[in-house]
Amino acid sequence: MRAAVAALLLLLAFAAPGFAALDPAEMLDDPVEEARARAISKELRCLVCQNQSIDDSDAALARDLRAVVRDRIRAGDTDAEVFEFIVARYGQFVLMTPPFTPATWLLWLAPGLVLVIGGGIALLVLRRARGRGNLGLSADEEARLAALVKPEASNKSE
Repeated sequence: MRAAVAALLLLLAFAAPGFAALDPAEMLDDPVEEARARAISKELRCLVCQNQSIDDSDAALARDLRAVVRDRIRAGDTDAEVFEFIVARYGQFVLMTPPFTPATWLLWLAPGLVLVIGGGIALLVLRRARGRGNLGLSADEEARLAALVKPEASNKSE
């Protein structure tokens, strides 16, 4: 019984921040407009939290930005116009998914570049190790290894 209560409390502790983020008073009356506002809010970064969208954050700035999004939707702005309005005031950093522009090329291409460079380095290391022969050991080390392994081979054949 205690385990079930503990599990329930743990579940509520993790779920509580998500429930607290959006105040019902903020919601628009029209469900279609509210869905648009939620979709836009999920694409905008909380400038306080930085790893959450304004839809998930309960920071005061996120609450203010959600209100701005809803005000712009009430004013009749399209989704693109709402994004332009917010980006004009806070910069592209506010976007959860920044556009592919010259300013963000490194951001978008860096993971692939790191993968290619790392793969190239790994390939060079493997080729060098293979070129040295048996495990890259010196002649003395190979002789000692052969002497250690030889008695085992003779014991297995008996």
